[in-house]
Amino acid sequence: MFVLNFQSPIHEKLLTARKKNCTIRLGDIRDTYPKHSIVWVTTGKKLGPKKKLYKAVIDKVLIKSFGELNDDDLDHQNPEIKSINELIDFFERIYEQNITMDDTVTVIYFSEFAD
Repeated sequence: MFVLNFQSPIHEKLLTARKKNCTIRLGDIRDTYPKHSIVWVTTGKKLGPKKKLYKAVIDKVLIKSFGELNDDDLDHQNPEIKSINELIDFFERIYEQNITMDDTVTVIYFSEFAD
């Protein structure tokens, strides 16, 4: 089983409240998270302990550039982020690198898996 980990405390709150069902990741990682995969949704710092929140199924995996992201992608990623530029600023802090509208992202939609 794969793990879909979220490092930001903001994302942990959104995931716990079930207000987040999409993640946007830098680069083309569709082979890592294929459609219909079951994953553990976890939170925790890189190289640190993780907290399991729930199991989820990957519903949809899209490859886009930042410039191709739409309002649905942004809203399901984080309802507090209202523009692509805000998302780019957020990603530049996380990835510690410059990001452009042409950079590739993987958009992963998931839903909680009820046992």
